[in-house]
Amino acid sequence: MSIFKPVSENKAKGKVKKVFDDIKKTRNIKKIPNFWRAIANNPETLERTWNNLKQIMKKGALDPVTKELIYVAVSITNSCEYCIRSHTAAAKKKGASDQMVKEMIDVVGIANQNNKLVESYQVEVDKIYK
Repeated sequence: MSIFKPVSENKAKGKVKKVFDDIKKTRNIKKIPNFWRAIANNPETLERTWNNLKQIMKKGALDPVTKELIYVAVSITNSCEYCIRSHTAAAKKKGASDQMVKEMIDVVGIANQNNKLVESYQVEVDKIYK
């Protein structure tokens, strides 16, 4: 449950309404997701977070699907269920297949496992990687 009551779309005004409208237009959705409604309790945080996300997640050297899959990978490692589910859905909407998501999950699993082994064994970094 959210710490603060999510801001309802029909009560949004000013900066919050402007950002909500942009989210719906940009993402081609009819309903504002809970995350955005929750952080709308602080309009500056809402605006900054939305603008940062839009800028970073747009097509660049990395395509949008790859960016979404990276977002999911980090979310898995951070144990953020909301982020895992919402960005997996976004990745699929942008063209990721179930197989791509499964392979990404396998990469996350092996990377987390091997990172823990390296840290546990305190493996020194090879000179060629420095």
